Amino acid sequence: MTTPSTARIEDLLQTGVREEIYPGAVWAVGDADGIRASGAVGLLDPDRPDEPMRLDTVFDVASLTKILAVWSTIGTLTDEGKLDLHAPLDTFWDEVAGHPLGRATAHHLLTHTAGLPLRANLKNLYGTDPQDIRDGVLHEVLHRPPGEAVEYTDRAALVLGYLAEHLSGQPLDRLATDRVWHPVGMTRTCFGPLPSTETARCAPTEYDETTGTHLKGTAHDFSARLHGGVCGIAGTFSVLDDLALFLRHMLNPTQATFGPSWVKESLRIQTGGLTPTRGLFWHPAPGTEPDQEIWVHYGFTGTGMWISPTQGRWATLLTNKLRFSRDREPLTKIRNAYRASAFS
Repeated sequence: MTTPSTARIEDLLQTGVREEIYPGAVWAVGDADGIRASGAVGLLDPDRPDEPMRLDTVFDVASLTKILAVWSTIGTLTDEGKLDLHAPLDTFWDEVAGHPLGRATAHHLLTHTAGLPLRANLKNLYGTDPQDIRDGVLHEVLHRPPGEAVEYTDRAALVLGYLAEHLSGQPLDRLATDRVWHPVGMTRTCFGPLPSTETARCAPTEYDETTGTHLKGTAHDFSARLHGGVCGIAGTFSVLDDLALFLRHMLNPTQATFGPSWVKESLRIQTGGLTPTRGLFWHPAPGTEPDQEIWVHYGFTGTGMWISPTQGRWATLLTNKLRFSRDREPLTKIRNAYRASAFS
């Protein structure tokens, strides 16, 4: 692959630091053989101007959990024949039998077409007990019939995490560690809360009024915190090198615990004529031509991963924009410009 311009990318990312879109960022672009270019800009924490952002900074990767822990483990279960993506959930999952969700399939969940509720506070609905939340989510009324529309909702990842636990007999954190992260070599990827030794090198996210500090080593996502830090929505912490390993293995799927058929099926349109188009938890990068085939997944804290099997290239960008703001738009412009540079 042609190595992207490090100077151009770092100048772009420094703009985000100057405009206080995020305190700092780390990035990498690579291929099936490894990282081809990488860098770090800005500060770990604006309150500590003597501590720069580093390549080994630990990030709350937020919704990248959906890929790292849920998509990947569901892939292993599918490849092993333990899950038929197109079978109604109530045909093999007693917890949803007799409830509206039972009519949906894992494929519906992976393409955000299951008709799940879109926005609702789990605590307000079901309280703080993880089992009560699980029961409530699995038994709630659907927003619309499965297969009718593409509507993104965190509920899909939460349900798929529960499903992976049901099929494997393991909690999601142990399942992801045993089946994906450690076999791939991702030794610094884990669910939080983090031990103090890791928290020290963790990028802070949003302000927590209960402690009067910015969260570090504890998931920003309230649903994850309700589940003790472990759920399909969010809660995973990782570092640049681990994400690079994960993306490399996607381009070398025969070496990964999730096989080539799973990667190939996931990175193609699975939603027919419905819009917006989706693969399996991945979606086409906005504004790219079909022949470029760039797929992406984002995290709300300011993280992102892109991959293009056609170009044999991947990229990742990790920021802690949530330290400053929940506004998505300023970072969206940076991400799009970064993708253009990484895949040019």
